Amino acid sequence: MENKTPEQLVNDFFNNVWHEPHNLDAIDDLMTEDYKITTAGSVVDGRLNFKNWVKGFQELLLDAKTESIEAFCNKEESKVVSRWMCSGKNNGLFGLEADNKFVSFSGIAIWTVRNNKLSECWVERSAYELFQDLQTNSNNQFV
Repeated sequence: MENKTPEQLVNDFFNNVWHEPHNLDAIDDLMTEDYKITTAGSVVDGRLNFKNWVKGFQELLLDAKTESIEAFCNKEESKVVSRWMCSGKNNGLFGLEADNKFVSFSGIAIWTVRNNKLSECWVERSAYELFQDLQTNSNNQFV
């Protein structure tokens, strides 16, 4: 694998995994085997577990798409911060009824880079706002 900037690694992840055709095998090239993500108050340990987590999430958010708004890294290129917008159609998020409603939510991720791969991530997402949007059937997209 060619050396990429931390921003390129994150953008490759979004473009390959979170855009059609949702190539989950790209995770093998972009993440370390011991990859760990902390999101929604839980930790997913290991690349294979993460791949399964993404698959499950994409089953709840059909046509999932994540767009990078901006990304930047520290001087050492060991950390990258990305701000993003995720969208798709509700297929049972938060255990709510699958209504096929278009939803979007924003988030920020802080990634650790090791050996030209993503090795860890901490995610903060606007899940509460998304939950409210799904419950009220409003068209507020809190962009």
